Amino acid sequence: MSPVIINCYEDFEALLGKEIGSSDYIQVNQDRINMFADATLDHQWIHVDEERCKTESPFHQTIVHGYLTLSLLPYLWDQIIQVNNLERLVNYGMDKMKFGQPVLSGQSVRLTTHMEALANLRGAIRMSIRFTIDIKETGKTALEGVATFIYFFKKTS
Repeated sequence: MSPVIINCYEDFEALLGKEIGSSDYIQVNQDRINMFADATLDHQWIHVDEERCKTESPFHQTIVHGYLTLSLLPYLWDQIIQVNNLERLVNYGMDKMKFGQPVLSGQSVRLTTHMEALANLRGAIRMSIRFTIDIKETGKTALEGVATFIYFFKKTS
């Protein structure tokens, strides 16, 4: 799938209230889980101890950190939308986040987005998307919420 191309405020405005698109699926394997655990110092056994999980976890295998699932949002979002003439992008906030189904090690997730709100801030655009991260193998929702970004465009002379 090709990303939606945005060149100006009006391009964003045309998406208000609509589905923007979905990313490709990305597999979350144990190596990625272990690297995330090292980066965040979150080594809870249910994420990193494969042997213990076989006998003690209700899933019988490790699960992906919820915040690792969330942290994939920027990578997946970049597959859905391409904003041209951009000076910078700021992650402004997250709202109404809810974790649903755990993602098991080795499963794949993707992002689906709908534009929920838009504001023209004179040279910048604040945009909120309702997002869902679903699990390929189960079709269930791993995470949903609202992400808000501020896009700053390059000044034209």
